[in-house]
Amino acid sequence: MAIKAILVEDSARIRANLIPTLREIAGIEVVAVAETQAEAANAAQQHGDWQLIVVDMFLREGSGLGVLRDLIKRRSDQVALVLTNYPTSEIRRRCAELNADGVFDKSLELEAFFDMCLVVSAGQSGASPDA
Repeated sequence: MAIKAILVEDSARIRANLIPTLREIAGIEVVAVAETQAEAANAAQQHGDWQLIVVDMFLREGSGLGVLRDLIKRRSDQVALVLTNYPTSEIRRRCAELNADGVFDKSLELEAFFDMCLVVSAGQSGASPDA
């Protein structure tokens, strides 16, 4: 069974590359896309059974930190990963304070991001990540 994900990313080019790659590498189905903090909140509410949310920091309106703040009381089985071009130590600290499960640099840490997606996928399906 595919993992249901929400992608909060305002770049159409990045979305176009990320969506099929998530499906191919980790069996993750993006069920909603949001370009703003408000759209992300609506998507999370509409798709209450989501298991993964991937959040960019800088959005068309609002911010990734605002998205994380809106989701701070999410279920323990809902994973929030940040994928950003600006993973400064301050951003990483603030994301950790808002219970992000990981922060990844879009240009330097894609492999680690996809590895984490595989772990999430395996954990949600009950399979071992090495299976």
